[in-house]
Amino acid sequence: MATVNPYQVTIDFENALAEYCGSKYAVCVESCTSALFLSLMYRRMHIARGGAQFMDVKIPSRTYPGVPCSIIHSGFRVVFKDIDWQGEYELIPFNIWDSALRFKRGMYHGGLQCLSFHIKKQICIGRGGAILTDDLEAVKWLRKARFDGRDPVPLQQDNFTMLGWNCYMTPDQSARGLQLLQALGDRELPDLEVSKQGYPDLSKFDIYTQ
Repeated sequence: MATVNPYQVTIDFENALAEYCGSKYAVCVESCTSALFLSLMYRRMHIARGGAQFMDVKIPSRTYPGVPCSIIHSGFRVVFKDIDWQGEYELIPFNIWDSALRFKRGMYHGGLQCLSFHIKKQICIGRGGAILTDDLEAVKWLRKARFDGRDPVPLQQDNFTMLGWNCYMTPDQSARGLQLLQALGDRELPDLEVSKQGYPDLSKFDIYTQ
């Protein structure tokens, strides 16, 4: 019996996403929060090589709680700003973008751009996220990081060289995403409205700024 790679559908979805959004690559993960966290950890890895410790990351005060959680868990400090935004915003100064409320053809504009496929988003898989990038080195690191530091080979054949996390996108989620993306065709999807997301003012909660 021929060996079948069940994760080929994830590769197919990543390639279709990159083509649609205008990036060279896409890395699918289990949520937008995980996409942001892994992107921040990738930036932290490069900063640590230069000997830096903590850095402030500026974000809007009204956003999803997973964003400051990701910043703190990756070893940075949150600085909230009163910023009006639509569709996406940058996690300053890292050229990481929370694009959870945007999904448009050709939307990629550089850096690490994080997408959401939550049930309330434009591509409503139910759960899932992705990172768009043109950086091949980032892609290599991110794909190992999302898969417990593993390469896509049988477990007994792997050579473990890094610590990772378990936050990959499953084949069934990828298949659903690919189906929804293909069904989208040439339709232009508007940004989701920030005002309708129910985001509280997170700057009022001490847990994020201790």
